[in-house]
Amino acid sequence: MNDVATKPATYVEIAPPSYDVDIDLVYATGDNFTGGRVYANAHCFLHTDAAAHLARAIELAGRLGYRLLIFDALRPSEAQWALWNHTPDPNFLADPRRGSPHSRGVALDLTLLDGAGRPFNMGTDFDAFTPLSHHGAEVSAEAQHNRHLLLGIMSTAGWDFYSKEWWHYQLFEPRRYPLAQDRNLDKPMMASTDR
Repeated sequence: MNDVATKPATYVEIAPPSYDVDIDLVYATGDNFTGGRVYANAHCFLHTDAAAHLARAIELAGRLGYRLLIFDALRPSEAQWALWNHTPDPNFLADPRRGSPHSRGVALDLTLLDGAGRPFNMGTDFDAFTPLSHHGAEVSAEAQHNRHLLLGIMSTAGWDFYSKEWWHYQLFEPRRYPLAQDRNLDKPMMASTDR
């Protein structure tokens, strides 16, 4: 597949009550691997195709008594550059010259919450840039079970996974979707007001 986007860019904001999820956009806080805020505003967006798959995942998790907690969704290209400039590690970050599925609005970073709202033990924290974050890594049986549970929910809902990050899911063939810049969004996420 070539790099030419074939799907139109239409984004929807992911927020309750329209989407029954918990959201903690870590890049809108200082509690991430950069140590600073990447997003000035904590808005959670997805391409409409991805939002439909998210709705299915929410339904499947809910049937089991669980909830989804979203750490990141659409990441404007400007934010991808900020992350890459801080830590240019192609094992855990897409080179912004090629574009990330996040910057196309078709990827999610997330985990599961139990019925009491506690995050499941996944063996590592989100954004732990270590081989222990890989699917199939030698983590505890509990953590492996929980990763498989998340993988089952997301796969059944039509998401693909990234082998090196237990938290990352994306639509298949993400390059069909155009890259999004902050100015493409209804509400700005980045500090610049140049829209």
